[in-house]
Amino acid sequence: MNIVLDSNVLLQVAFTQKPLRIVWDKLLEGAYTLCVTEDILYEYQEKVLDCFHNEELANLLIDALLNCIYVRRVETYFRYNYIQADKDDNKFVDCALACNARYIVTEDKHFEELKAIQFPRVEVISLQEFVSILKK
Repeated sequence: MNIVLDSNVLLQVAFTQKPLRIVWDKLLEGAYTLCVTEDILYEYQEKVLDCFHNEELANLLIDALLNCIYVRRVETYFRYNYIQADKDDNKFVDCALACNARYIVTEDKHFEELKAIQFPRVEVISLQEFVSILKK
């Protein structure tokens, strides 16, 4: 199962304890494949720096992702530009479409725009919905 995690979700699952930590733990167990692009990796690193002001922590997170066999680096060759409210979020949509992701997991309301797009379809779920799926 290919998944794309928005940066707001990754920060919550990588640096917290239970119950959200299950998302990180299940990644390391191979319950799903996290798909990322270079742009997404840069955003992950940038968000860690913004939140924690710790370059070492940001680098550790990126290294952990790059060395995880359940993280797949994806090249995107087409820009869909579906999200107009925050165009920077389109990198997650493009990645999801390029890797045929089952879900984009996010807490960002801008992704609601995708509900109006019929093709190609991208399913967006909340972090809590994804946690429920992983617990089954």
